Amino acid sequence: MTDTTTVPPLDPRKFRDPDLTLDGDRRARVALERLETLWFDTGTLCNITCRHCYIESSPRNDRLAYLTVAEVRGYLDEIARTRLPTREIGFTGGEPFMNRDLLAMLEDALGRGFDVLVLTNAMRPMMRHIGGIERLAAGYGRRLVLRVSLDHYDPAVHEMERGPGTWAPALAGLAALAAAGATVAVAGRTAWGETEASLRAGYARLFAAEGIPVDADDPAALVLFPEMDDGRDVPEITERCWGLLGVEARNLMCATSRMVVKRKGAARPAVVACTLIPYDVRFELGESLAAAHRSIPLNHPHCATFCVLGGASCSRA
Repeated sequence: MTDTTTVPPLDPRKFRDPDLTLDGDRRARVALERLETLWFDTGTLCNITCRHCYIESSPRNDRLAYLTVAEVRGYLDEIARTRLPTREIGFTGGEPFMNRDLLAMLEDALGRGFDVLVLTNAMRPMMRHIGGIERLAAGYGRRLVLRVSLDHYDPAVHEMERGPGTWAPALAGLAALAAAGATVAVAGRTAWGETEASLRAGYARLFAAEGIPVDADDPAALVLFPEMDDGRDVPEITERCWGLLGVEARNLMCATSRMVVKRKGAARPAVVACTLIPYDVRFELGESLAAAHRSIPLNHPHCATFCVLGGASCSRA
């Protein structure tokens, strides 16, 4: 695992002003060019507690309440009514399968012609619905993808992050999805001090040994996410960084996606800028997709670590 003891802490004066960085430079912003992917956080409750969950999901964290199928349907209706170019609907959590409305949400989105991506740990909550998943996979084929979190190809490393006893159920769930005819992908992490080539080779050996139909060399089938720690020092992204880093704003998640959340105690859901920053009210954009059609200042450490410098995206490649 990467040694983080020498990394200085984040300067608390950074990521405060939406327009200027600590050094007084103009902060980079990203315009929503087109809403290609709409995410729904179905609720932050989860069956396990991971050491480094960016959203702090756990069996007790209900800061984001369960969305209902009617609330999700309202946003799908808005997409249709306003003819947005949305092609993909994503479901995340928490563990999405802890929301009893999830299968109905999936069927609604698939029935409207969207591609659907579900992020899951493939453990007991998902296994309760394997029959429904098999039915949807038979009806909609590769338009439904379930991305399973396996933090490493070594069980001990995976359980170092997710807790004792989490490896076998996750691997069994992944195998059950494949047996049910579902299209599966895997999400791993790059926090272990290995090269990408070494990680992909390790996952390839695992998939071959277990008969899992995932191509470890395909970055859409095996997604390797950079580590995020908003307490570690990272550079702020300025307007000049686009040219210096060779990064284009239109390739970042917030140029093509938004996420719907429902805060505990709220009367209605709200739209936030991206999947990575669900709690920061500075990134809440209103209750409708129309209200969320505005530019986003890159005013959070995750903007730098995950998106600009990490080059990562939660959506399908």
